[in-house]
Amino acid sequence: METAYFLAFDLGATSGRAMLGSLAEGRLGLQEIHRFPNRIVSREGTLHWDFEALWVEILEGLRKAADMGYPLTSVGIDTWGVDVAFFDAEGTLIDQPYCYRNPAFAGSSGRFFSSGTDRERLYARTGIQVMDFNTLFQLDTLRRAADPSLEKAEHILFLPDALTYRLTGRMVTEYTIASTSHFLDPVRKRLDPELLSEAGVPAERFAPLVQPGTVAGLLKPEIAKACGLAQIPVVSVAGHDTASAVAAVPASTDRFAYLSSGTWSLMGVEASMPILSSEAAEADITNEGGVFGTTRFLKNITGMWIVENLLKEWALQGHHYGYDDLPGLCDRSEPFTCFIDPDDPAFAHPTSMCAAIDAFCDRTGQERPASHAACIRTVFESLAMRYHEVLQQIVRISGHPVDMLHIIGGGSKNRMLNRFTANATGKTVVAGPAEATAIGNVLLQAFAAGRVKDLHAMRALVGASFPTEVYTPGATAAWHKGYKKYQNILR
Repeated sequence: METAYFLAFDLGATSGRAMLGSLAEGRLGLQEIHRFPNRIVSREGTLHWDFEALWVEILEGLRKAADMGYPLTSVGIDTWGVDVAFFDAEGTLIDQPYCYRNPAFAGSSGRFFSSGTDRERLYARTGIQVMDFNTLFQLDTLRRAADPSLEKAEHILFLPDALTYRLTGRMVTEYTIASTSHFLDPVRKRLDPELLSEAGVPAERFAPLVQPGTVAGLLKPEIAKACGLAQIPVVSVAGHDTASAVAAVPASTDRFAYLSSGTWSLMGVEASMPILSSEAAEADITNEGGVFGTTRFLKNITGMWIVENLLKEWALQGHHYGYDDLPGLCDRSEPFTCFIDPDDPAFAHPTSMCAAIDAFCDRTGQERPASHAACIRTVFESLAMRYHEVLQQIVRISGHPVDMLHIIGGGSKNRMLNRFTANATGKTVVAGPAEATAIGNVLLQAFAAGRVKDLHAMRALVGASFPTEVYTPGATAAWHKGYKKYQNILR
């Protein structure tokens, strides 16, 4: 069978890439052909995404793919979750979409619940972790403010669906991205009209739901001509980037947990049905849509955000560290000197991350990290301990057996943190692939084209095509003792 080529656009909160996937003889290849920034625009105290700039980069990615001369089979787009774009009755974008970090959304969940909606009832209907930036709370906030974009909107599309609409002229709502909204019913697999009504938005403003791997439409003739392409299909892949990443976990059995590691860490298991128990609600674990009818039972954990901010802060002081320098730094410090809670609100948006860590240690009766080395080791050890804590919680509540932890995403290249995570969890860690999101995007396109038949075949293809690194638990007695100290300090 001849080589098939797929173009995956993977958009993150700070940058985007166009990735060319190739499939031939049981092997999948991946090549970055275009990278571009994704900027947040500040306007009169509100934060927006520069949608039009992203659209220009999408077109440029299409042109670059055409210039390479490969016959593309299809195109697919994934992005971060929750954010939406508003379109008028003619299908014209009304304004740049709001960013989930918009200051107006702070405290939005509390305002929503103050109107009488019961928190436990909401979880029973959606199975979603309460976070202020969830779409339900965004819409409620905009309704309360009589936001003109929302009032004019006749159509509301999640961001990957909005870009797909621009490419095809067809409006759809892809299931996995809709599952981040807090108004998707995961049992009936439909948008909940009553919850949307409570936010003041008719359910009819959203396009029909489609499952990942569905052809949304064909590239518009004028876009195809301008970019030098044929009218190829545009596939609604798993539009939520984490859903695409989990689809690319190279697992050979279902007895695994995953950790999508980046600025955020998302840890979970793949379940056949949503888990809507009161224990899951109390633990604030979320049920998001997966591929092929699965549910991603997961928890959001602050990930490399803390390290990223430390490195920026130290660079401004003249100390320039790369990620390859961090293992050496860790080795220069004693283990388990102090701990932080990575999910403490103090680390969300501090003016100084160093000062936030020092203040947390003061508040919890610990000595401050005495050096950059001690600070980095504190963060890595604390993340590993938090991963252990959350994994125990997820396994207990779900009843899902876990023999192995798969770490995917950019953080899978962090060998020191991978080793710490294996030690802390007591699980064998399989790290890679780093480009799991783009790979999952390509795989869903290959499924739509009939080149892979199911999830098992997709994961076998990933395992055969991309290298991984294995970390076995070590020094478990010392880490068990360290975890007891972590619990005593933080819990």
